[in-house]
Amino acid sequence: MKRYFAGMTDTGNVRNVNQDAYYIDPDGRFFIVADGMGGHAGGQEASLIATKTIKEHILEHWDSSEASQTILKNAFVAANKALLEDQQQHPERSDMGTTAVVALFRDPDSPWFANVGDSRLYRLRGHQLEQITEDQTWVAQAVKSSRLKQDEARTHPWRHVLSQCLGREDLSEIEIDQMDVQSGDRLLLCSDGLTEELSDGVIASNLKSIRACDTAATALIKAAKDREGKDNITVIVVAID
Repeated sequence: MKRYFAGMTDTGNVRNVNQDAYYIDPDGRFFIVADGMGGHAGGQEASLIATKTIKEHILEHWDSSEASQTILKNAFVAANKALLEDQQQHPERSDMGTTAVVALFRDPDSPWFANVGDSRLYRLRGHQLEQITEDQTWVAQAVKSSRLKQDEARTHPWRHVLSQCLGREDLSEIEIDQMDVQSGDRLLLCSDGLTEELSDGVIASNLKSIRACDTAATALIKAAKDREGKDNITVIVVAID
């Protein structure tokens, strides 16, 4: 199966600085989205450091005998360590952190993914859009334990409160799993600047109706900005053919 792909990031309508970062391997072997947070340019630095560290670790170990899930885990651990070291060197950025979501096609028909935070990986198959990753937020945990209803979660004031992010000494849970892909599937990696503005139905409609990945990415960001575009918005669209 071939992969076609495109990525795009936008500052949005409100923020002055883009604290998101993304990376697309030129051969389409892996994809990264990170959404940084923290004052004094901390969020911008955090997402860049995490993206760069994860990319370098994956490339360094691509041809090794290590399992894909091990490579992903160690890449995230390395990114967390790099962020902690940067915080030590720059105390003004001590509050910085970042989400990260990665899709890794080392096993082409059964890619692996890793996630910390609330950036997301979706799969569109036919007419069904499925969120593959699980948000690591207080609200997502409350929904899972039936303390909160799904429709309440979308507007809850704590919906952006992360339970995990990179750049913390207490990082304890990196979501790592394998997914299957079929010809005709589309994958979407995105920051919450997209999902805060657009419903799953709108996202699915754009992914289904627009064939070219770059055009779909542009349309998704435009749709988010046409609403409020309060946050930075980053998307990577991957078509499996």
